[in-house]
Amino acid sequence: MDVIDLSGKVAIITGGSRGLGKAMAIGLAKAGARIVVASRKLENCETVCEQIRAAGGDALAVATHTGDADSIDTLLQTTRDHYGRIDIVINNAAINPGVGPLSELPPSLFQKMFDVDLMGPWYLASRAAPDMKKAGGGNVINVISVAGLKPPAYQGFYAALKAGLNALTKVMAAEWAADNIRVNSLALGSYHSDLFDNSAAAIPGLEQGAIDACLQKRIAETEEILGPVMYLLSDMSKYTTGSTLLSDGGYCVL
Repeated sequence: MDVIDLSGKVAIITGGSRGLGKAMAIGLAKAGARIVVASRKLENCETVCEQIRAAGGDALAVATHTGDADSIDTLLQTTRDHYGRIDIVINNAAINPGVGPLSELPPSLFQKMFDVDLMGPWYLASRAAPDMKKAGGGNVINVISVAGLKPPAYQGFYAALKAGLNALTKVMAAEWAADNIRVNSLALGSYHSDLFDNSAAAIPGLEQGAIDACLQKRIAETEEILGPVMYLLSDMSKYTTGSTLLSDGGYCVL
C-alpha cells in the first residue's frame, strides 16, 4: 500500500471507529490522507484518531448519526472548518437489524434501515460534491454488499437498500463526472467485521454458510479491505467510475 500517495487529501469515513471503517481510516492515514472518523460515539472515534496521530498521521473525530441529515450537516461543516476541503467520502456505515421473513418485519424497521443505509450515504455524498468540485475533483466509495447483487432470503430490507445504493452510485457518477468526481461501489462479501461477526453470533450456521458459499472458502480478514479501497482511490483506477467492484471471494460466481 506504500505506493499509494494520498498526501493532502481529506477523507471522511463513516462507521470509521471500528471494523472495516477503522481499517480504512488507518490505511488511508498511512498513505498520507487526513482522516475524519465519523461514527455515533465520539470516544470510539477519538480512540482511532489517537492511534492515527501516534503513527504520525492527522485525524479528526466527529460524532455522527448517519441516519440524520442534521448530523451529517454538522459533520460536513466541522470538516470544512478544520481542514478547509473535502476530497474523499467513504460511505461505510450500515445497519442490518432486519433479518427475518419479510412477512414478519415492521415498517418502522425498514424506515430505520433506510435512513442509515440509503438516505445517509446519498445525503453525505451529495452535500460533499460541491466541496469536491471546488477542490478540482474527488472520490466517493459507496460500500455495498453482495446481498445487493445476489439477495439472500431473510435479508430483504438490507438487500434492497444496498441494491438501491448501487443504483445511486451510477447516478452520482453520471451527474458528477463533469466535475472530475469519481463514484464507485465496493460490493463486499463476508469480511470479519462487527456487522458480520455479530450476525454470525446471532444466527447459527451463518458463518459456515458464508464460507461454503464462496469459491475461496473463507471469511476475509478485516485488513484485506485496503486492497480494493486503495485501488478505487488511486490513479490506478482513474478511468473507473460508476462501476461496482466485487471483493467477495467468488461468492457471486456460485
